[in-house]
Amino acid sequence: MTADMLRPLPQLLADLVRLPSVNPMGRPDLAAHLVHESRVTDYLEAALRALPVEVHRRPVAPGRDNLLATFAPPNPSLHLLWEAHQDTVPADGMTVEPFAGHVRDGKLYGRGACDVKASVAAMLTAFARVARNPKSGSAAVTLAFTIDEEHTFLGVQALVADGVRADLAVVAEPTSLDLVTSHKGVVRWTVETRGVACHSSRPQDGVNAVYAAARLVTRLERHAAELAARVPHPALGLPTLSVGVMAGGVSPNTVPDRCRIEVDRRLVPGEDPAAVVAEADAALRETGIPFTSTVTFACPALPPLVPEPLLDRLADSVRAVVGRVPLRRAVPFATDASTLAEAGIPAVVFGPGDIAQAHTADEWVSLAEVDQAAEILYRLAAGG
Repeated sequence: MTADMLRPLPQLLADLVRLPSVNPMGRPDLAAHLVHESRVTDYLEAALRALPVEVHRRPVAPGRDNLLATFAPPNPSLHLLWEAHQDTVPADGMTVEPFAGHVRDGKLYGRGACDVKASVAAMLTAFARVARNPKSGSAAVTLAFTIDEEHTFLGVQALVADGVRADLAVVAEPTSLDLVTSHKGVVRWTVETRGVACHSSRPQDGVNAVYAAARLVTRLERHAAELAARVPHPALGLPTLSVGVMAGGVSPNTVPDRCRIEVDRRLVPGEDPAAVVAEADAALRETGIPFTSTVTFACPALPPLVPEPLLDRLADSVRAVVGRVPLRRAVPFATDASTLAEAGIPAVVFGPGDIAQAHTADEWVSLAEVDQAAEILYRLAAGG
């Protein structure tokens, strides 16, 4: 692949959708040819190495690499970081072919089409255009394609550990071309109870770990109600807690000796992940039931920290392309932006597609909107 052979944007997006990059999210049952990002990373690396830019492939986990490319013109007006994740959620239950990239009525369908391969294609297209035809006053641009955003955020954490710097990060998520300046964070952890196994015909000889866990779940439900009674954050509302998984036992005729609960807690700005886990654990200790608690990952909330002149520059690019002033919004989902912001890089979330279409059974994105996103990003980097 040479620089002038970069695929037109609709074909580029279709290529990416046809390369499965499913995040297994701890599931052992997914086929090897579907999981992880290496197929997408290889494709993107080939495209980037055909451009007059510096390219680095950074191992993060076995077989899973971040990909970075930097365009650095003389005397850049500012340094932009464009960041998009390569992984998708699993494709179970989809009503369209998940990895076919079919187009119908101006929409491209498939897993990851909206979240976020549309943005990957738009960012790559805009980046190639800037790199091949630099203009006086162009920004420097670092393009980062990261892994594992859909599960434990390993990719963006490694990106920060590598020392990436920029004046502004544009983090790809489906925002309908609006500017997301603030969002909730998330911390997830497991709570485990232990018991004593025995034959179910004599349950009195054992200790049922599922019964113990059920009482803990009831207390967590009360804790969630207590959070709902707090004073809401002015932009993001209330913190929330949800138990998403409860698993224990090996058969119906065995008293279970362990049970695992998985907890999801959404954070508003100002909340500390460790502190909210400690608060929930304190509520559970009120039951008197022994348990262990293990944090699996945490992502902070994103406060609105981007300087107005930088937001205005991106908003001006949106207005020039789509003819409207983009909304500035706060959203309840978490993204890589907050990790970058915590590292000192002002970050805004932006991209084509609607979050309502992400992760759905018929996931799709408007090709016209993807094309608009590429033009907006190009104008942002080129200075108008």
